[in-house]
Amino acid sequence: MPTRNDAALVFLKSRRSRPAKLFSFPVPSRDEVEEILTAATRVPDHGKLEPWRLVVVQGAAFRRLADLAEARAREQGGDDEKIAKGRGQYDLGKLAVVVIASPKASPKIPATEQLLSAGALCLGIVNSAEAAGWGASWLTGWTAHDATFAARAFGCTDGEYVAGVIHIATPPEDGPDRPRPDLSRIVTWVEA
Repeated sequence: MPTRNDAALVFLKSRRSRPAKLFSFPVPSRDEVEEILTAATRVPDHGKLEPWRLVVVQGAAFRRLADLAEARAREQGGDDEKIAKGRGQYDLGKLAVVVIASPKASPKIPATEQLLSAGALCLGIVNSAEAAGWGASWLTGWTAHDATFAARAFGCTDGEYVAGVIHIATPPEDGPDRPRPDLSRIVTWVEA
């Protein structure tokens, strides 16, 4: 019989989604971030390819990224709303880990599975940060999907993608939580 880890199940079932814009200082130290990343990188990496890389953003880098987002939005003829959305998560950022999906050529591991590994890493970082007592919020937005911004901001090359920008800081004491799915609506049981 498998051994249950009730504490882990209670944690996962009670984890809340909090908006990164409500986070405050302090943020985890470098050692604490490394502990979070050590725990989080125990994800399926599909053939030991490690089809991702990480960029830790802190301090003045947020201002640089906000300015890059604004400049990129203007290059595209973006309106005030696009500029505000692009600047938003960087103007308010405290510390973030950017997960870059970086698929490798492999005859055995499809690129789709490698991309899913990057998504698993994003969730691993969120869960590890929250288990360590911090607030964590996985964001993307238009800047994450813009290849030019990703190249300028994070050095992304052709074939690399921003899978997520995971903000980590002190969460608010309380905050809104999102509705959870009704499992009876989305789960199908197949027995034969």
